[in-house]
Amino acid sequence: MAEQLSTPRITAPYLDNFVGRHVLLMGKVTQLRGDEATIDSDGAVTVSLNRDAHLANGNVAQVIGKVNPDLSIKVLSCKDLGPNVARSDSRSEANPPHDALALIDTPSSLDLGLYASVVEVTHQHKSIFVSES
Repeated sequence: MAEQLSTPRITAPYLDNFVGRHVLLMGKVTQLRGDEATIDSDGAVTVSLNRDAHLANGNVAQVIGKVNPDLSIKVLSCKDLGPNVARSDSRSEANPPHDALALIDTPSSLDLGLYASVVEVTHQHKSIFVSES
């Protein structure tokens, strides 16, 4: 397998398109069970945590990891972004915020609906956002 050039942002519905690849996923931690967590990112995603992972139930997490054949994610790196998150359906807005990516990466203004919209746009325009070898 050739070296992967990018780590695409995804949500649960896109998992099956990225088996064996590294991805970035954001969502709300809904359950912690030992070395596994369930994250809601437009659907439930099971993630296998590494020993450096420190997540809190109810907080939003950003996970970078590899998608397994069972559609779980083996975590390479994760970050707890805290509990302050909004869930809006920004996909229905005619004029989304001008700098959507900046809003996603600012913990004080997290919006998972906006994140899902950015993921959708990313996958509609793969030639711009996803580099494949």
